Amino acid sequence: MPNKTLPFDGARVLADLHALRGIGTHKTGVHKPTFSEPHMRSLEWLVQRLPEAGLTAEIDGIGNVLGTSTKPGPKLLAGSHLESQNYAGWLDGPLGVIYALEAARVINPDPSIKGAVEVASWCDEEGHFGNFLGSRSYVGALTEADVDAARDRNSDRTMREVLREVGLAGRPRASAERGRHIGYLEAHIEQGQTLEGGALNIGVVTSIVGIWQYRITFTGEQNHAGATRMAVRKDAGLALAKFCVDIDERFPKACGQRTVWTTGSIRLDPGAPSIIPGSAEMLFQMRDDDPAVIDRLEDLLRSMAADVSARGPCTVAVERIRTGAPAMMDASFQQAIEAASKALAGGRSIRMPSAAGHDAQILSTIMPSGMLFVPSIGGISHHWTENTEDADIVTGAEVFVDACRRLLAG
Repeated sequence: MPNKTLPFDGARVLADLHALRGIGTHKTGVHKPTFSEPHMRSLEWLVQRLPEAGLTAEIDGIGNVLGTSTKPGPKLLAGSHLESQNYAGWLDGPLGVIYALEAARVINPDPSIKGAVEVASWCDEEGHFGNFLGSRSYVGALTEADVDAARDRNSDRTMREVLREVGLAGRPRASAERGRHIGYLEAHIEQGQTLEGGALNIGVVTSIVGIWQYRITFTGEQNHAGATRMAVRKDAGLALAKFCVDIDERFPKACGQRTVWTTGSIRLDPGAPSIIPGSAEMLFQMRDDDPAVIDRLEDLLRSMAADVSARGPCTVAVERIRTGAPAMMDASFQQAIEAASKALAGGRSIRMPSAAGHDAQILSTIMPSGMLFVPSIGGISHHWTENTEDADIVTGAEVFVDACRRLLAG
């Protein structure tokens, strides 16, 4: 344990974030896919920094970093992730890890504060190999069979293969010690425009949306693009395009206030300019924090598919491939963030749901959890132009550290 109490240092927070930004730089952002060389270097960087906060750590067998403390008293777990989407932003993930590190550096050596902040970097929050594999592993929701089945969406390599390549094969996966932590706190850029648009500094997250994903398959008849008359075609690609338009026309009448939906991937088979597609597939996603809304929209989606199949000339099948229950954030965590915001950010905060998924929703299945948002410039994220004003980063960090103090004081 360091023998000198450190005051909060906003310049140190910014320097740490820029140090991570310098690993795997892409334009003004970063490119750090899970288990890539820049990602592994970032994990090693964190392991080397954690002793500054009186924490010991190593990278576990799934790529998580857990910094643990021997200081007596309650423990608060805090963190986020260090990998990125492909060619994406520099703050999505690292912001929460560095806020946690700063809180640990300030709080852990302070003898007047009972307890300690422990720091986590969860692996693969961005889903290169699966959904929240690191945090799911920690809470006991990832089986060895799940690890066997995980494949890199960029290269199709298996996770087992990649774990061997980066030297993590055979290492144990860290598991949560039930009752060790009073809860989990995560900070993140908003990835939206609510805070910036309202000239607000802090978002107090009330809930994290559930994510439901579907594979929708259209079956028609492959044929010659020149010799087949329009009237007799069974064009699966055209059926898919019409279905997408129909979703956007009908969903607004059945959705909730904050429901969003996205067709993120479309594949035509065989995908040649002179061949009518015989089959087509779209990956479709819906997000909301109310399961009743999703149930209503899924019923509508299946009803639309049945109508198309009945009318022809193509048939449609809907397969749900991912279910993500929404997570409610703990009331005491919301109160601590709000109180810290009143003390340090002029109370310029708002309670709001998170429209993106985060590791906090996984940790909330085993312990009280909370989230703090800071503004995103232009609401841009998952792109290399993602950014937040330095002043907003520092204010958010100071509020985060104070919220940690309040939570440990109980």
